[in-house]
Amino acid sequence: MCRWAAYIGEPLFLEEIVSRPGHSLIHQSHGATEAKSAINADGFGIAWYGERAEPGLFRDILPAWSDPNLRSLTAQVRSPLFLAHVRASTGTATSRNNCHPFVVGAWSFMHNGQIGGYESFRRDAEMLIPDHLYPHRRGATDSEALFLVALGEGLAEDPKGALERATAALETLSRAKGAAPHVRMTVAFSDGRRLYAVRYATDDAAPSLYHRWSDTRGGRAVVSEPLEAGECWERVPPASFCTFDGADARVEPFAPRCRGRGGARGTARRRTAA
Repeated sequence: MCRWAAYIGEPLFLEEIVSRPGHSLIHQSHGATEAKSAINADGFGIAWYGERAEPGLFRDILPAWSDPNLRSLTAQVRSPLFLAHVRASTGTATSRNNCHPFVVGAWSFMHNGQIGGYESFRRDAEMLIPDHLYPHRRGATDSEALFLVALGEGLAEDPKGALERATAALETLSRAKGAAPHVRMTVAFSDGRRLYAVRYATDDAAPSLYHRWSDTRGGRAVVSEPLEAGECWERVPPASFCTFDGADARVEPFAPRCRGRGGARGTARRRTAA
């Protein structure tokens, strides 16, 4: 399982989340405490928003703790909204194209977890990606596929509904052709204005997710694991969709309607370019 951290609020140096805290994201890359594996060394990435609508993106295949460029960048870049990720592969190759976050236009997206048995229905999953978005399919991960399917489902107009439909579509494939656990995930994504996060699983083992508002910094961190011991972090309940906008935090139920579970119908739709 991967580890990730995101921030929204007053501009902050990236190092305040990525490298400086006692249990920073870089520390979690070799010492995670709430993941199946303590080591997340299959690459890293950061997407950050600044003066332009599209985020900056830096990804590499090195372990996060061994790249001096990462420490230099996080010490110099200040941003009001960023997503950072350290990767532990669940089977796909270690390559830049498979490192998170993924970016399309103004949207950035990162994921921790798995779609059970993905390799056995990968071709079916690829078919869910609309034609006009398929050129953005650069890697081979289930995470990137989920992102592109969600974009096709209308992420810009309906972030919660689009991700529910995309998750339901992949969960349906996992139940038909894959393996349990069918879905375990935490997700963070943004359009450069708001930060969204999800915690969901088809069993009782959803990956951990926390958030914390800081009056001192004027911002909110959303993380896989708390960054410092002794701080008051709010745990996100399973099956939750979170919207963070400034100091406002809204938590709603996240309930994909998957075919083959309780008779509910999946609602995945193919979208093509006009």
